[in-house]
Order: sequence, then C-alpha cells, then structure tokens
Amino acid sequence: MVLKEGEVNLGTTTMAVTFKGGVIIGADSRSTIGSFIANRVTNKLAEVHDLIYCCRSGSSADTQAVSDIVRYYLQMYTVNEKEPPSVRTAAALFRELCYTNKDNLTAGFIVAGWDRHDKGTIWNVPLGGSLHQQPFAIGGSGSTYIYGYCDATFREDMSKDECMEFMKNSISLAMSRDGSSGGCIRLAVITETGVEKIFVPGNKLQVHWEG
Repeated sequence: MVLKEGEVNLGTTTMAVTFKGGVIIGADSRSTIGSFIANRVTNKLAEVHDLIYCCRSGSSADTQAVSDIVRYYLQMYTVNEKEPPSVRTAAALFRELCYTNKDNLTAGFIVAGWDRHDKGTIWNVPLGGSLHQQPFAIGGSGSTYIYGYCDATFREDMSKDECMEFMKNSISLAMSRDGSSGGCIRLAVITETGVEKIFVPGNKLQVHWEG
C-alpha cells in the first residue's frame, strides 16, 4: 500500500464493556509502521490510576504522552483532594488534552474504570477530543469490522464470563479482518476490589471462517 505525502497509516483494535460489578477493557497487541509490523506484543492498556485504565489507539508517541500527563494530574488530584479521582474526572482530562491539541495529535482513547460514585463506567474520547459515556465502546481501525457484531451481541448486565467471551470474540474477529490488528489479546477486569489482568496468546484465539 502506497501512502500519500503526509499520510500516516495507523491501526489497532480496542474495546471496553461494562458488566455486573465493573468493566473489562481489552486490545490487540500489534503496532504497525505503514505495512511493517514494528511490535507484535505491544501493551495498549495504560494504567492512569489504581482503578482507572485507558485503551490507546492512534500514534503510539501521542497516546503514551497524553496518558503519562493524565497519570501525573490524577496523582496530584489524589494528593490535593485526599481521595481517588472518578473515572469521569480522568475522562475529562483526556478530553481536554485531546481537544485542545486536536490539530497536533493523532490520539483516541477509551477510558474505563471503577469509582465509588458511578461504579463501573466507560468513556470514549475519539479523534478530535469529544467525550461520550457508553455501556460499551470500540475503537481503532479494527472496530469498523465489528460494529454490527457488537450491536447485535451486546446485552446490558452481562456476567463477567459472558462479557469476557464477548470481548474475546469481538477482538479476534477484528484481528482476522484488519491487517493493522493482530498478535495477542490483553484484557483487564476492573472491579471495586482491584484489577485482574488476562493474557490470551495468538494460538488460543477464537478461530473464525476465513475465505
């Protein structure tokens, strides 16, 4: 594939889903530079506070810089307010940074976590810096292949196991169709009691028809 002058080819698949008791976030692990796979095992899930994580899509440099800045501000918030930040507060910081610098950043985020005010919540900050609360969110180039599947399959108040199966199926479907998504799947289950990280290697992914 030949890119136009100034054009950058970026790709990934990120996802977050609410369930009874918390949220689960997940992503593939492929990082690309054009058609070249630069890293097969990238971790696209970034911790910004104890029970708040984000999924990164877009430019790796941009998203890492923004998530590092948000992490710093949330640490300062905790010291000043003497309480942990809400997921809404973290998402608002992502929105502010992305919107203010929208002409200079190629960065999209899904912010998810648990707090004592709103319990488990998901906020989507797509390219451009808008902010949307959703019961589930998908992002990255791979998301375009699975919107119909996710709309048809998602149910509110799914159990943890149902939610994990839904996410593994969705991300593996995107990985099978999107050339910029691949590798393995990383998941993080966020509840009031903590964060459980799950790794699904490539040879354990769901197998789908490939014509």
